[in-house]
Amino acid sequence: MNKKIILGGGCFWCVESAFKRLKGITNLVSGYANGKTKDPTYKEICGGETGHAEVVKVEFDPQEINLETILDVFFTVHDPTTLNRQGNDVGTQYRSIIIFSDKDDKDVILKKMSEVSNSKLWNSPLVTEVETLDSFYEAELYHQDYFNNNPGNPYCQAVIPAKISKLENRLNALGKKSILV
Repeated sequence: MNKKIILGGGCFWCVESAFKRLKGITNLVSGYANGKTKDPTYKEICGGETGHAEVVKVEFDPQEINLETILDVFFTVHDPTTLNRQGNDVGTQYRSIIIFSDKDDKDVILKKMSEVSNSKLWNSPLVTEVETLDSFYEAELYHQDYFNNNPGNPYCQAVIPAKISKLENRLNALGKKSILV
């Protein structure tokens, strides 16, 4: 039986592109979560007034990849220490957030956050929010699988390959490079 976790780490194109490279990921959906606007559009999200975060719903087979490894990837491919910002993307819609629907996952999330904090992987304290799923809206079709469908996009070329390289190096250091597709 598949599980899911919703992750926001800045632009959903970057988060999605990293998780697309992992074995055990069964589905990825870019979207907007836990805001106050019903059925928001990308334009509304970019205005920063909806309360939603840009997120990716990550569905996975726990027999192939566990939540701890998914969180290792998440904390590698974005900066969880910058409040409402990832690089040049600024606003609450770009906040670092983990949204769960399975109560048992909260303990795993908090334990992993403690491990990441204690590991000094980052030089500043984590600002990642942890919330129960309130709402999730699928982003427009053109946002789905964006990096693979738009490899020539300048943003993608400038940002995503560096994140993928960092991910590969981190998984190698953790002895988990075998989970890459």
